[in-house]
Amino acid sequence: MIIQTINNIIHPLSITQPIGHKHKFGHRGIPLLLQQIVSVLVLITISPLLILVMLFITIESPGRILFSQVRVGENGRHFKMYKFRSMYLKSDPHFQEPDPSKSSREGVCKKYINDPRITKIGKFIRKYSIDELPQLFNVVTGDMCLVGPRPALAIETYEYEHADQARLFSKPGLTGLWQISGRADTSFSEQLQLDKDYIKQQSIWTDCKIILLTVPAVLSAKGAY
Repeated sequence: MIIQTINNIIHPLSITQPIGHKHKFGHRGIPLLLQQIVSVLVLITISPLLILVMLFITIESPGRILFSQVRVGENGRHFKMYKFRSMYLKSDPHFQEPDPSKSSREGVCKKYINDPRITKIGKFIRKYSIDELPQLFNVVTGDMCLVGPRPALAIETYEYEHADQARLFSKPGLTGLWQISGRADTSFSEQLQLDKDYIKQQSIWTDCKIILLTVPAVLSAKGAY
């Protein structure tokens, strides 16, 4: 059973039947309080890195350091998700609109290869997912957890089919099956399937395995734009 679970994480199974609601699945991963404690400790440990990133962002593109965006959390509750700002502000003379023909993904979650809006430091922190580190604050506040479905934009949920609604009953995560399976190289429909796969097999062991697999996935920079 454990071997099968490991294989499912690396090569997720296809789920053909709708997933149930919150009362059926609940949270079966790493205890949320423990995740919050770990997040605080990690934030303290990496604080020199965070300060350095903030300094580089300010030097290259003065303005706000953090980028916040409303996402859909557990049970459909909206919350502000934080990232380091990786793009020029519209008021910046370096700002350019991206070429729509260079989108690397279909649907509402478009990503652009060589997006001209991204700063030099932005390219670096995106490549290694450093821009995502402020989401540890979201874990501390309880809006997110370390492992879970990708935090969805409200506009994405309008495209959900009935079975896709299950991901809204789970707390979104800083990392997950999507992040270790190609990130921006995966399509919108593949993202949804990976999230449903995770919900189906969520456990403490699954969460620990995904966290461990996140390290090489981030270092490889695969699917990072």
